[in-house]
Amino acid sequence: MTETLTDETIVQRILAGETNLYEMLMRKFNQQLYRISMSIINDDKEAEDIMQIAYINAYRQLANFKHQSSFSTWITRILINESLLHKKRKLKQEKRLMENKYNDLHTETPLKNLMNKELKVILERAVATLPEKYRLVFMMREVQGMSTNETMEALELGESNVKIRLTRAKEMLRSELNTYWQSGQLYEFNLIRCDAVVNYVMKAIK
Repeated sequence: MTETLTDETIVQRILAGETNLYEMLMRKFNQQLYRISMSIINDDKEAEDIMQIAYINAYRQLANFKHQSSFSTWITRILINESLLHKKRKLKQEKRLMENKYNDLHTETPLKNLMNKELKVILERAVATLPEKYRLVFMMREVQGMSTNETMEALELGESNVKIRLTRAKEMLRSELNTYWQSGQLYEFNLIRCDAVVNYVMKAIK
């Protein structure tokens, strides 16, 4: 059954003509890629657009996938590169958005008085105020649960740099958010979004 296939085997079968299997890879990595792109872009619609571009680019480059790293690392690199390129194009606009979010953060009701929905908004805004290099490592390691090695490979950083950046990110968040943090609740990628990305990409590659 296809559910038991490794990512690498699925890639080989796609290259052999089973294009529909690409949907399996997308549905497997949608949540991971969405969260990572959100940690760079901080705009859900733009993150979805970037995911679609990254998936299409990856599909076109599947023959170049040499299995020197995992497919997860390979697709994550493509996603990160596309996200950073997008952000570079809109750097001035992004700075204004970040400044507005930072200002909004300081006008919110104290965390202890918020319900879960409002708390989630504060958490996301707080993470958004982190400098990009810390926010990205925090999102990959703590929210998405990627290993240190996977993060090192995807960001092309040494182990000490990954650990230092993660520690610094936690320090910047701890005093205000430590008692409220629950892994896996930021930037949820629901089924509607998952279907939209999958349908767009599958239509584009056929």
